[in-house]
Amino acid sequence: RKHRVKITYIPQESPDGLAHAVKISRDFLGDDRFVMFLGDNVIQGGIGQLISDFAKSDWNSQIVLKEVENASAYGVAKLRSDGSIEQLIEKPKNPPSNLALVGIYMFDPHIWEAVNSIKPSPRGELEITDAIQWLVDAGHRVFPHVHKGWWIDTGKPTDMLEANSLVLEELIPNIATDATVENSQVDRRVTVEKGAKIINSVVRGPTIIGENTIIENSYIGPFTSIYHDVTIQNCEIERSIILEHSTLADIGTRMQDSLVGRHAVVRRNDDKPRSLKMNIGDHSNLWVV
Repeated sequence: RKHRVKITYIPQESPDGLAHAVKISRDFLGDDRFVMFLGDNVIQGGIGQLISDFAKSDWNSQIVLKEVENASAYGVAKLRSDGSIEQLIEKPKNPPSNLALVGIYMFDPHIWEAVNSIKPSPRGELEITDAIQWLVDAGHRVFPHVHKGWWIDTGKPTDMLEANSLVLEELIPNIATDATVENSQVDRRVTVEKGAKIINSVVRGPTIIGENTIIENSYIGPFTSIYHDVTIQNCEIERSIILEHSTLADIGTRMQDSLVGRHAVVRRNDDKPRSLKMNIGDHSNLWVV
């Protein structure tokens, strides 16, 4: 609602591969050109220019590549001497290049013939790399864009924090006219959204404080993203991500390099007997100091 975007969800009943996800989207996509963007990717500058380039071109597909050190961990592209794609290989033991597939693809209607022509891989999935290879082998134009900026695959918490830091550095800081900053130090690299209140606090950027969030008697350090309707009181937080409707209060030590989910509550409790009281979900990590 906030961004006035209509989102349509197409459930994939079983994990049958990325090309299968494309295949079952045919009725929705029709013969339109479209972007396939794997959600754990963050790239410098976004993809606006890539979409514009593809829209103006006669390419049948565009894929995004990035030079990496550990190419064997990714799908890899082997290019010909003229820069065109010769072969795509999924996680090769001996990579023919250091050009990894980023997970951002653009297609025209030729992709439908491709996804209907390929067979499941040894792991039982319809692979998008096989579909793109089919396009190449069939003589269709697949343009390889080699991305020169940063790229992060946010599969791990540390990657998410690093992506957050890089994105914050690209933001143009702004303090909303109806935000409240009272008896506080807020440096020029901080974004404060509408309705937020910063009281008796120090906030150092690059940092973003979301709508209707309250920061009181606290220190918010660089590379911190705090979403909307969060309350933070008597805390020190740095290089962290705090999601919406959460409350953090009276924490006795600085919290950093942390991810806090939606509607979470983190408090200090001085009642006796003193003890740690936790509700921790599956596959969680907790460090106690």
